[in-house]
Amino acid sequence: MTIHCRAPEFESQLALYAAGAAILRKAVHGVAPRELSTRIAPGTWSIQEVIVHMIDSDLAATHRMRRIAAEEMPLLVSYDEDAFIARLAAEKTDIAEALALFDANRTFTARWLRTLDSPAFARVGIHTQRGKVTLGEILAIYTQHLAHHMVFIEGKRKAFGV
Repeated sequence: MTIHCRAPEFESQLALYAAGAAILRKAVHGVAPRELSTRIAPGTWSIQEVIVHMIDSDLAATHRMRRIAAEEMPLLVSYDEDAFIARLAAEKTDIAEALALFDANRTFTARWLRTLDSPAFARVGIHTQRGKVTLGEILAIYTQHLAHHMVFIEGKRKAFGV
């Protein structure tokens, strides 16, 4: 069942957001498991850790977006992404399962966002680091967040000759 966007001015952004799952899946296609878990330099994340980070951040984003849509000026608490990678066993994550979760979350969230009217995208939450942020801004931030990390994944693939 296709849900048509009730806020057509956000449709192109929603299409990019929803396409993120295929982009992430394609980014790891053909990369050997050993390369997925290899850090190419000290202080960097492996491709696998980047994938896990994308899930962590997307789950946080979905929660933030839903809170902004449902609550009045909710407080949106930041998290320590490095601590998540260091302490939550990212290196032991099943990549197929991680990609399926990312895909399911992006599909769910894009479908839900398409049910909202335009004024919902102007609703505001208060982020503990960014300050006031609208639902539309959060959508744009997390669409761009994937593009930002794709640069790193592509660099790692190039370093491995993939």
